[in-house]
Amino acid sequence: MWGVTRAHGGRVRLRIEDHDRQRSRREYDQAIVEDLAWLGFTADGPPVRQSDRHELYARALDRLRAQGLVYACDCSRAEIGGPRYPGTCRDRRLEEIAGRGVRVRLEPSVERFVDLRHGSQEQQPSEQCGDLLAIDRAGNWTYQFAVTVDDLQQGVTLVIRGDDLLDSTGRQLQLARLLGREEPPRFLHHPLIMKSAEQKLSKSDGDTGIRELRARGWTPARVIGHAAALAGLISAPRDVSIEEVSSIIPEESRRSGGSRGRVDGRHQT
Repeated sequence: MWGVTRAHGGRVRLRIEDHDRQRSRREYDQAIVEDLAWLGFTADGPPVRQSDRHELYARALDRLRAQGLVYACDCSRAEIGGPRYPGTCRDRRLEEIAGRGVRVRLEPSVERFVDLRHGSQEQQPSEQCGDLLAIDRAGNWTYQFAVTVDDLQQGVTLVIRGDDLLDSTGRQLQLARLLGREEPPRFLHHPLIMKSAEQKLSKSDGDTGIRELRARGWTPARVIGHAAALAGLISAPRDVSIEEVSSIIPEESRRSGGSRGRVDGRHQT
C-alpha cells in the first residue's frame, strides 16, 4: 500500500478501523502506530479513528433513511445461515432499538470496475450479500458501511487492500453511489501474506508479529524484505530498505492511468 501510493505521488492515510468496540483497545492502536513508524511507513497526517466518527456515520445513515433505504433487522447470524441476507425484515417495519441491527436496501445491480491487479471485475451485491448491514446488533458500525463513508469524506481515490476483500468492492461502490459519490475510487487488491496455501497470517491465531521480530533483532529492512518475498514481490528474502519499497511493486500496479486530486492509501487493521 505505502509503496504503491508513494510511487504515484499520493498521500497515505492511516485509518484505525476500531468500529468493533468490543474487540478494540487503544493499546492495540498505539502498537500499530509504533510498528509502522519503526518500519519507516509514515503517513501524511495523524491517524483517523473510526471510534471518533459516530456523528459522521449517523448523518450518512440519515441520508439513506430519507431515501427510504434503511430498516431495522433482528435476525441473528445463525438465523441467516450464510453470507447472503435474504431480506427477512425488509417489510416488517421494526422499530430501531437496542439489540437490533440496521440494514441498507441494495436493489439488484451489476457493479463493474477495474482492479489495478486483477483487471475487469463484475459483481452483483444483492446476490452476493443481500441488504447491507450498517449497524450490528451490538450497536457497532460495520466495516462495510464505515469505510465507504470514510473514503467519501476523506476524498480517498485509491483503495489498496488484501485479496480477501475483493468481493466487498461491488457493495461498497453501490453504497457510495447511494450516498452521492459521483466518481468512485480505484481499487488495487494485493496478495495476502500466507503461512500456508490456505491460511493467512493472523495475530488472532498467535502468529509472530513485527514486535516479536524486532525483539529478536530483526531490522526494518529485513522485515520488509521478508514480507515482500512472502507476498511474491521479490523472488527470495533479502533486506529491502524503505527507499526501495516503491521500486519493487509490480508494473501493473504502477499503470493506474491519470489520477485526479489525491491518491490515498488506506491502512486496515
